[in-house]
Amino acid sequence: MGNEGKVKVGGIMANGGLATVSILSLPDRPDVPGMVLHAMGKQNINIEFVVLNVDIEGNGNMTFCIDQKYLEAALEVLEGIKSLIEAKGISYHPNVATISVFGPHFRERPMISGLMFNTLGTVGINVLAISTSISSCSCVIQADQAEDALRALHETFEAPHQVTKFAP
Repeated sequence: MGNEGKVKVGGIMANGGLATVSILSLPDRPDVPGMVLHAMGKQNINIEFVVLNVDIEGNGNMTFCIDQKYLEAALEVLEGIKSLIEAKGISYHPNVATISVFGPHFRERPMISGLMFNTLGTVGINVLAISTSISSCSCVIQADQAEDALRALHETFEAPHQVTKFAP
C-alpha cells in the first residue's frame, strides 16, 4: 500500500522487555504518587510509562511500566510501602510492550488517538493501559502482539521514523 490516504505522523515507536505493575484501590491522597515513584527511584527502578486515575468511589489506581528484569524488586518495594499508601492490591503483567505514535502537533490533530486504537482493535490487540501527551499517544499491550501492532499502525499512518527496542 502506498502512502496515499495515510495520516502523517512523526513516527511509531515500540519498546519491549517491560512489565506493568498496578497498585489498586489507593486512597485519593496527594502524597501517594510521590511516595510510590520515589520508592522506585531509590531502588534505581526507572518508570517508563505511568497512568493514575481516580474512580467514582474515590479510589486511585496507578499503573506503570518498568524493565522486566526489575519486576521482583519493584514488587518487594511495593510490599514494603503497601500499608503506608493504603493500597488494597497489587497486580502485574510480566511480558508487555509499549507502542507509541508520536507527533508533532497532536493538539491540532484530534483524530490520531481514535485512528490508533481503532487500528489496534480491528486486528484484535487488547490495550492494557493508555497514556497520552501533546505530542504522543502510547499504550501497553502484550509483548507477543507488538509486531502485529506495528504492522497494522504502519498501514494506517505514514511514519518516517520507527524506533523499536526489544529485550534480548
